[in-house]
Amino acid sequence: MTEFYNIKEKKLFYPGAAYPPDVEIPRLAKYERGRTIFEGRHAEIYDRASSLLKDSPHASQLKTLFIAVNLMDLLLTKPADLMVGEAPSYSSGKDHGSVVQERVDSIAEENDLTQLIHEAVVGAGIRGDSFIKTYYAPRADISETLELGLTPPPQDLEPIIEPVDPSIVFPELSRGSKKRFKAINIAWVEWEIERTDMITSLFTRGLQYTDKPYLNVERHIPGYIIYERYELFNSGVDTSYDVPISTYKIGEQVATGRHQDIVPTGTSRLLIDHIPYKTTDEHWSGISGIEKVESVLSAINERLVQIDYILWKHADPTAYGPDIDDGDTARWGGKYIPLESNDVTPGYMVWEGQLESAFRELDLLLGIVYQMSETPQWLFGTTLASDKGGTGTSHTDVGAIKARFMPILSKVKRIRTHVDRALRDALYKAQELELFANQGVEGFEPYEAVYPKIEWRDGLPRDDKEAAEVAQIRTGGKATQSVMDAIKEMDGLSDAQAAEMLRRITEDDDRTLGTVDASIFNEEDPVDESDQ
Repeated sequence: MTEFYNIKEKKLFYPGAAYPPDVEIPRLAKYERGRTIFEGRHAEIYDRASSLLKDSPHASQLKTLFIAVNLMDLLLTKPADLMVGEAPSYSSGKDHGSVVQERVDSIAEENDLTQLIHEAVVGAGIRGDSFIKTYYAPRADISETLELGLTPPPQDLEPIIEPVDPSIVFPELSRGSKKRFKAINIAWVEWEIERTDMITSLFTRGLQYTDKPYLNVERHIPGYIIYERYELFNSGVDTSYDVPISTYKIGEQVATGRHQDIVPTGTSRLLIDHIPYKTTDEHWSGISGIEKVESVLSAINERLVQIDYILWKHADPTAYGPDIDDGDTARWGGKYIPLESNDVTPGYMVWEGQLESAFRELDLLLGIVYQMSETPQWLFGTTLASDKGGTGTSHTDVGAIKARFMPILSKVKRIRTHVDRALRDALYKAQELELFANQGVEGFEPYEAVYPKIEWRDGLPRDDKEAAEVAQIRTGGKATQSVMDAIKEMDGLSDAQAAEMLRRITEDDDRTLGTVDASIFNEEDPVDESDQ
């Protein structure tokens, strides 16, 4: 049963509160575990085999032989590759020469949205959540120039869309809702080096400077951004979820050092957009691509360690045989057990390691990971498990290829629904911020903000000839696409770039074919009177 809690405090962060809030620690721990696994530092997370054998002589050997197979790097990057392998285009629905279309193209290009999408999708796969922020400001950071007392070069304000670290984003839910936000906080710890007084320095062994934490809060509400700053006091480390999370107690509010602590935005929309990897209707936070297969990844790494350990022991077995005189020492790779002369023939102590069963289990575990990740193995050009499923290269028909790619394409489309909504919102808000900031500014050409459309591609090879033939059959041989749209779609160009390409093509036609005035065909030939 769903329960809602009505907190009397009107905001998350205030003097006496905890940072991070207790309810957010599981989410932050999930982020840290996912990042650790994605970066290949599995030994910091997986300790099942080490725990089982910690009291045996094998403990140190298992630690030495630990093998980290970073499957999730590939599995989380591939959907992002398919999503933006062919860059999407952005359309305002207006004429290509309109001001609004030029602004949409400019905002998308100047903010490198293709790269932003790729990074956001990979990051959401690691953590389950990604966030992007839209604001209107200079793109260059001139703080260091001002710090040195130099005159900074002139720079223009522009709409900026950039990612935000989800571990410092703390949404506040609307009353009675699990999905809608009334406010979103960006709160991070900033350490400052401060000079200590004489008495304090005596207790710090003569150190005259100390690090002091402060909490910076950027609270987004409809129409405004509120900036706050608080003192922080360390209250320990929370390890309830197997990863260390530093916790603090919030002290008194202090000055932010800004010229203005409450900044109007000119839009009723929150300037932070959420991109989840996968969601349900029970909670706003996303489900990562790692958390569901974490136990299987642990088993895979431990099975590889076991196989490696067995192969090492068989490569250097213990020998037994007659007692060898020290003066005529034989060099053995492993240990040697001397026997009496009437004992059995010399040999090696080996055992049945059940390697075949171990490899079968490894095949099964690898198959489970790929299946739970909705990714066929042959997508990477090679396969590992015994159930190969083909290589994925035996189909040349586009329809057959798409059918083979259906599992991963369905996954990409599901992720794309979240990315599409967030990016379209961000582009619309970027236009609103630009219009609000330039009201009454001389030389600025106003326009009407529009909610853009993103034209996505699936990243698979397209049979253009087959598509043209189908279109010709369906329309009875009529044209189904303008030259402008064809250039834009085939070459992945913006409206302005496609218009320039069309202009050059027209100039080439005029230069090579020339033009003839049609009126010359209406002129009468003069009649020579001498012929009459």
